[in-house]
Amino acid sequence: MMRLAFVPLSIALAIAAAVPSRAAEPAALEPYLDTVRAEFDLPAIAAAFVKDGEIVAIGATGIRAVGRNETVKREDRFHLGSNTKSMTATIAGALVDDGLIGWDTTVGSVLGEEVEGMNAALAAVTLGELLSHSSGIPSDNEATVRVYEVADRFEGNPDEQRLEAIRQWKDEVPKVPEGSPFQYSNLGYLIAGAMMEHVAGKPWEELIEEHVFAPLGLSSAGLGPQATFGRYDASVGHAIGEDGKAAPRFWGPAADNPMLIGPAGIAHMSIGDYATWAAWNAGGGENAPALVSAETLATIQKPHVKTPEIKDPTPGTPTTGAYGYGWGTVTLDFTGGPVITHNGSNNMNLAMIILDPEKHIGVVALTNFPGPVAREALLAVSRHLWATYGEGE
Repeated sequence: MMRLAFVPLSIALAIAAAVPSRAAEPAALEPYLDTVRAEFDLPAIAAAFVKDGEIVAIGATGIRAVGRNETVKREDRFHLGSNTKSMTATIAGALVDDGLIGWDTTVGSVLGEEVEGMNAALAAVTLGELLSHSSGIPSDNEATVRVYEVADRFEGNPDEQRLEAIRQWKDEVPKVPEGSPFQYSNLGYLIAGAMMEHVAGKPWEELIEEHVFAPLGLSSAGLGPQATFGRYDASVGHAIGEDGKAAPRFWGPAADNPMLIGPAGIAHMSIGDYATWAAWNAGGGENAPALVSAETLATIQKPHVKTPEIKDPTPGTPTTGAYGYGWGTVTLDFTGGPVITHNGSNNMNLAMIILDPEKHIGVVALTNFPGPVAREALLAVSRHLWATYGEGE
């Protein structure tokens, strides 16, 4: 059942340069986060604020799973959901910088031989359109979920399953709606991932390790369910049943979306590692290591399409504003101007990131619980930290 909602120095020197400076010990957020967790009745919550490449405040608190006693630590892994999309876009940017692909490269020019008989309209869709959700490929519905489930069988690796999903979809003609072309499409990111795999000659799972996790030194980062199979060693997501009760999902297929939709959102990591990712992006291309060129990072982060207003969106889906490549652009009531942001959820967890690259500041907030209440909690945390540590920015 799908649950999609809706990112030549030596390696040692690169990692050292990527980690935010710890000249001053970051402020401990646990006492504050405890009050938020109690107010919103969440199992666990974690958050951090970054400024000028440094983590200035950080904390994690709560329990790893409802009904168990393991307490959350700062090193606990939390699920990022669709916030993986900006990482997928960064991989694409690295391949663009290497001359292996372009933002205007079409699906057909890369995958035409792998997916024979692809309709002309789908073949003409570009990488940039896929990454900005403006390709005409729809948001998740019964048809797309059926494609995921047909492709996600016991045969083949995830990259092979992605190609099978595209073969299942090859007769569907993209339809761009009137007004804004924006349709939040996880299938679009799956296709983009398959394009990257083909030109790089490596699966997306290897590409995200090579281009994001390793150079930034994100030692806790991984893909799929947060907890090690058979262990209660991370915050785990919670599914909400028809009776409204929360049930922890520890391991296996029920604990995350199918692996084939990885490029759309299956990454996890600790709050500290996610803050490192945030600090790098908030640096506007000035921070080491150079995952992509400053020009390419600006292309990834800038708006490419206006988004229509979406009423009562599923957490993880942007409500309005504009969208770049894996990043939304909005103005929030506490940011004093436009910021880049994204929410991510697999309907068992929720992640939020808000960055202002102009001021080199940002906030990340994570919880192992889904839904509107979780979103309000993370928004409250973000508002408080922005006011406290942004120093009036």
